[in-house]
Amino acid sequence: MTAATRERLPTRWLILAVLSLAQLTVVLDNTVLNVAIPALTSSLGADTADIQWIINAYALAQSGLLLAAGGAADRYGRKRMLLIGLALFGAGSLAAGLSQTTAQLIAARAGMGVGGALLVTGTLAVALQIFDAAERPRAIGIWAAVSALGFAVGPLIGGAVLAHYRWGAIFLINLPVVVLSLVAAWSLIPESRSAGGRPDLIGAVLATVGTTGIVYAVIAGRVLPFAAGALVLVAFLAWEARVPHPMLHLALFRDRRLTSAVVGIVLITFGSAGALFLMTQQLQFVRGYPPWEAGVRMLPFALSIVALNFTGLSTRLMRRIGLPAAIAAGMTTLASGLAVTAHFTTGGYGILLLGLTLMGAGCALANPAVIEAVMSAIPATDAGAGAGIDGTMSELGGALGVAVLGAVLHRRFRTGLPFDAGSFPEALAAPGASPTSVIAAFAAGLEAAQIAGAAAVLAGGLLTAWLLRRA
Repeated sequence: MTAATRERLPTRWLILAVLSLAQLTVVLDNTVLNVAIPALTSSLGADTADIQWIINAYALAQSGLLLAAGGAADRYGRKRMLLIGLALFGAGSLAAGLSQTTAQLIAARAGMGVGGALLVTGTLAVALQIFDAAERPRAIGIWAAVSALGFAVGPLIGGAVLAHYRWGAIFLINLPVVVLSLVAAWSLIPESRSAGGRPDLIGAVLATVGTTGIVYAVIAGRVLPFAAGALVLVAFLAWEARVPHPMLHLALFRDRRLTSAVVGIVLITFGSAGALFLMTQQLQFVRGYPPWEAGVRMLPFALSIVALNFTGLSTRLMRRIGLPAAIAAGMTTLASGLAVTAHFTTGGYGILLLGLTLMGAGCALANPAVIEAVMSAIPATDAGAGAGIDGTMSELGGALGVAVLGAVLHRRFRTGLPFDAGSFPEALAAPGASPTSVIAAFAAGLEAAQIAGAAAVLAGGLLTAWLLRRA
C-alpha cells in the first residue's frame, strides 16, 4: 500500500480500532486465565506444572507458528489471514470452555494458539500497511493501550464470571468479541499482499518445528529439545539463504535496530508476563483476596498503561528522548515496580499500588518504543514477516517469564516447607500443615521470583538501549 493510498484511506483510524479489538481477544483471554488459576487448581485438580502447561500451551502453539503465519499473511493476504485467525481462535475458545479435564483444556489452548498466531501477525501487518512512519508511533501506542485495557478488564470480568459461573465461562466470553471483530474486519479492512512467488513450505515447517522445540525446552526445562530445536533453526536459516522465494528474508537482520530491539522484546515480555503470573497468586494465595477483588486491585497496572498511551504522553516522550532512552527508562521503571511488589507481599495496599503503577508506567513507555524499533526496521513488503518476528520474540519472552520465574517460585516454596507439596492448595491440605508457615514459604518464593524478574528486566533495558545507540 503506497503513501498516496494511505492518504485516500480516511477510515484508517477506524481500522486501527478493529485491529485493536481483534488483539483484545488474545489479551482478554490470558488475563482472565491468570485470575482463574485457583479455580482451575481446585476444580480440575491441577498442580503447578498443569497450570503452567495450561498457560503455556497457547504460547507454545502460537510462537511455533508465528513466523510461518507472518509469511502466509504477506503471500496470501493480510486481511484473509486475520479473519482465519479470528475464526480459529473463537473455535478454540469454545472448546476450552467446554473442557472437562486438564488434558482437554491444554489441547484447546493449543488450538487457540494456532488462531492466535494468524491473528497477532495479521493485526500488526495491516497496521504497518495503513500507517506511514509519521503516524505509526501514535498508532502503535493506541494499539498497546487497547491491549492494556484487556489487562484491566480481564481480571474484573474473570472475577465476576467466576463468582457466578463455572470456570469454563471465562473462555466463552471471547465469543462475542470474536464475532464482532470478524464482522468489522470483513467490512472495513482492505486486502493487501506482497508478490512472494511460490510458497516456502519447507521453510515454514523448519521454522515451526525449530521454534516449537526451543519454547518447549524452556517450558519443560529440558536440554535435548532445546538442542534439537536450535539445530532445526540453523537448518531453517541455511534453507532461507538459498531458496529463491524465502519465507523470511535474512537481509532484514542486517539492520542492527532490529536485532537490538529483539533483545528488548524478549526481556520486557519476560518481566511483564512473569509478573502477572506471580501477582495474581500473591493477591489470592498470600493476601487472601477472592478472584473479583484481586482483579480490582490489579487495575492500576493496566490503567496506567491506558492513561499514558491514550493521552499520547508516552508517544511524545518517546519522540523527545529517542527510542534507546525511552526503552531504558521504561524498563528501569518496570524493574522498580517489580522490586517494590516483591518486598511487600503482605501489609497495606498503598505500597502495592505504587509498585503496580510503576510497572504500568514502565510498560507504557518501553513496549511501544520496542515495537516501533522493530517495525521501523521492516519494509512494508515484509510486514507479515516483521510481525512474525515481533510476535515470536514476545511469546518466547512470555514463556520464559512464566517458566523461569515459576520455577524459581516453586523451588523456593518447596525448600521452605518441612514436607513435599506440588502446589499451594496441596501444601495447605497436607496433614499437620500450618497455614501461617505455608503462606510464609509461598511469600518467600514470590519474593525470590519477582526479584529475579526485576534484575532481568533492568539488565535487558540497559543492554537494549546500548545496542540501539550503537546501531
